Amino acid sequence: MYKIAADYLAGRIQGNPRTAIILGSGLDGLADRITDAVVIPYAEIPNFVRSTATGHKGNLISGRLGGQWVIAMQGRFHYYEGYTMRQVTFPVRVMKLLGIENLLVSNAAGGINETFKVGDLMIIRDHINMMPNPLIGPNEEAFGTRFPDMTRAYDREFIRYAEEIAAERSIPLRKGVYVGLTGPSFETPAEYAFYGKVGGDAIGMSTVPEVIVARHAGMRVFGMSVITNEGYHFADDFVNDGADVIVAAREASSLMTQLFTELVRKI
Repeated sequence: MYKIAADYLAGRIQGNPRTAIILGSGLDGLADRITDAVVIPYAEIPNFVRSTATGHKGNLISGRLGGQWVIAMQGRFHYYEGYTMRQVTFPVRVMKLLGIENLLVSNAAGGINETFKVGDLMIIRDHINMMPNPLIGPNEEAFGTRFPDMTRAYDREFIRYAEEIAAERSIPLRKGVYVGLTGPSFETPAEYAFYGKVGGDAIGMSTVPEVIVARHAGMRVFGMSVITNEGYHFADDFVNDGADVIVAAREASSLMTQLFTELVRKI
């Protein structure tokens, strides 16, 4: 299944990309910066499922970013959409077959660190996985070992590059631990508080399965969350709203786009 999709895409993507980018909710503005773009709807790619989440356009884009050939996913697949973990992470293994070595992932996330504000960019330095592990089942030996190490899931050199770029451009950055839950319901105040106490800084419904599969396949990973709501201050009229998340993500996406563009140049 993976090879069929990879063979199809190999005939359509340009150059010899080493880096792929997965764009989260409301963060697809980066795709507009890709030049010489070839846009491939997921519906045209064999064995790809459809992205049904709000703020996910459902296209794979091939072109240049930061002077380098890349492929980018305008939207991802989520476990809460009813897909299996194999379907959720299917594109990552296809990327591996296409020669991708570096994976940049982004998401919109709720801030549970009380120093975080809406619009902050957070480098993911580690994660806490509260979803089914995508490697459960027979091991895909062609991609990696049965028990992949996750000690350094997020590449420390890439993190250092991102921090250097941010300092040069005066882009404020946070750094923290991302908690991945299944969704689709937003978390209760008690859940926000619990995951903050056990070490989480931001919380969301994606990214972690892709990172696990990418590391299983030997890819280097960089992750970034855009803080789109504050999960620690609950006024009497507070309501978590998916539309507000998209708006907040889009407002912050220009800074993330700058950082990702320069990071692609470096790696």
